Amino acid sequence: MRQFESKVVLITGGGGGIGKAAARRFLDEGATVVLSGTREAKLEAARDELDPTGTRVAIHAGSVTTRDHAQALVAYAIERFGAVDVLVNSTGIFRVVPFLEQTEEHFEEALGSILRPTYWVSQAAAEAMALRGGGGGAIVNVGSMWAMDAIATTPTSAYSAAQAGRHALTKNLALELAPEGIRINTVALAFVETPAYERFLSPDEAQEVLHAVNDFHPLGRHGQPGDVVEAILFLAGGEAGWITGTTLPVDGGVLAGRSPALHAEVEAAA
Repeated sequence: MRQFESKVVLITGGGGGIGKAAARRFLDEGATVVLSGTREAKLEAARDELDPTGTRVAIHAGSVTTRDHAQALVAYAIERFGAVDVLVNSTGIFRVVPFLEQTEEHFEEALGSILRPTYWVSQAAAEAMALRGGGGGAIVNVGSMWAMDAIATTPTSAYSAAQAGRHALTKNLALELAPEGIRINTVALAFVETPAYERFLSPDEAQEVLHAVNDFHPLGRHGQPGDVVEAILFLAGGEAGWITGTTLPVDGGVLAGRSPALHAEVEAAA
C-alpha cells in the first residue's frame, strides 16, 4: 500500500518549484492534493501537468495572509476531498536586499509571503485535524538556513526574520498540538534551484547565481527540488510518527560546515 493512500495533502506555494515537486511525490504515494498560491495561471499549469483529469489535484488561488483567507482555503480542501491530513507550508519570496536599504514594502513582502500564511493556514488546518478527532495530522514547514545562520554575501534580513518566525512556530506548535496527535517539523534549505529566483533575476542571471554557489555547499552543488521532497514526505509520513518540533537541514552540508567555526569563535571569546 502506498504510504499516503486516501490522505489529503494541502500545499501552499504549490504552483512551482518545491511545492509542485512535493505534490508529484505525494500523488505517487496515493494522496489527493490541493495546491494553493497567489497566481492562478501557475496553479492551473501545475494541475494540468500533475493531473490532467483534475480528479486528484484541486487548486485554490488567492492570498492566505489573514485568518479568513486561511479558513476559506481549508474549507475548500475539505469540501473538495473531505479532510486535510497533511499541510506543507511552502510559500516564500527570497530577496537579497541590504538591511539599510530595506523598505516597508520589503518587510511586508517577507511577512506576507512567509510568516502570515504559515501562521494562519497552520491554525486553520490544525483546527480541522483536531475537530476530525483521533486521526492526528502532520505539518511540514519549508524553512531556511538563513533563519539559523547569517550569510554575509546574501543580506536577507527581512526574509531571514520571517523564516525565523516559521522555525519558531515549529517548536511552539509541536507542544501545543501534540495532545491532538498533530506533528509539526521543518526542513531548512540552502540554495535550491526553483523558479523563485526568476522573480527578481532573469533566467540566465538566476543560473549564473546558482552555479556560482555550488562550492558554498560541502557536497559541491546547489540543490534541486527532488533533493528536498523526500525529506518532506518522510516528516509527513507514518515513519516519522515519533518526530515533532524538529528542524532538519536539507542544505548540502552548509550548516554542518558552519557550526564548528561558530562554536570555536564562542569558545575563543570566552
